[in-house]
Amino acid sequence: MTQKTILVTGISGFIAKHCAVDLLRQGYRVRGTVRSLQKAEEVKVTLAKHCDISPLEFVQADLLSDAGWDAAMQGVHGVLHLASPFILNEPKDPNELIRPAVEGTLRVLQAAVAAKVQRFVQTSSMAAIAYGHPKTRTNPFTEDDWTIQDGPGVTSYTRSKTLSERAARDFMAQHRPDMHYASINPGLVLGPLLDRDMGGSAEVIQMFLRGKYPGCPKLSFGVVDVRDVAVMHRLALETSEPSGGRYMGVSESAWFMDMMRPIKAQLGAQAKKVPSFELPNFMIRLVALFDPAARGIVPDLGLELRIDNSRTRKALGMEFIGVEESAPAMAKSLVDLDLV
Repeated sequence: MTQKTILVTGISGFIAKHCAVDLLRQGYRVRGTVRSLQKAEEVKVTLAKHCDISPLEFVQADLLSDAGWDAAMQGVHGVLHLASPFILNEPKDPNELIRPAVEGTLRVLQAAVAAKVQRFVQTSSMAAIAYGHPKTRTNPFTEDDWTIQDGPGVTSYTRSKTLSERAARDFMAQHRPDMHYASINPGLVLGPLLDRDMGGSAEVIQMFLRGKYPGCPKLSFGVVDVRDVAVMHRLALETSEPSGGRYMGVSESAWFMDMMRPIKAQLGAQAKKVPSFELPNFMIRLVALFDPAARGIVPDLGLELRIDNSRTRKALGMEFIGVEESAPAMAKSLVDLDLV
């Protein structure tokens, strides 16, 4: 068993907590960053239900401040950089998302290089790969693709993920530090919540469980289970693949209805408000006149997202959990945690 210490930035987040559980189960020591140490106790309580937390510690650090990062990096073998802002609705000022994402990534990278950290894994997103492209495109998206930032329907969140990954890769190319770098680019992250602190994807499933919409918009996503995303982060730390790897976290491409069917089938009465049909696109466009969350999806209505991440599957040896398991797992955890 290893006693290497891994720094997990933003450890209170949905994916980050799963990463911490996976690392602790695999014998790593974990140091998590939180913006306030008051948050640390909540994270401890959650993680203690799933693994031994004796090799777990916390440090206070914020993406927008230099304070704390040098200390956070001391004695660290690798960094999983998961801390990044996420909101469903478009902010009035795009820099609310972009500035902490880009500046924060560079701040953490610089501190890691200064401390001679050996491995750095950045949590990017399919948002940095598959958006802003012409609607006529039929080729599947691969690890080589990048989002076109001024393309149609590219949100501030999408830009923030694209710009922060670009910034990290530019930094690595320019400074060529002796540190192994990789990015994990997950799609819509499903799977079980560990506590009541939800991520953006859980809010989407929660809306359907609560019956906010009578039907589903015809939207296609690359989906992935959070447990697989956690494993991918650890494998990227351990891989003998060359530095610079870009790994797409996607089990398959799925329409919203592909997520709703197994939720309804497995949760029964608890999913009675979950829609069983797709809404016509024109209805979503009408709703978008009044609903900011709907407005952001209009450009992608009816477009099937085609993905080929065979390179990632081979490089990391991944066999992904399918949507028929990951979607109900998220829905069930929302019900069990009384979040519906």
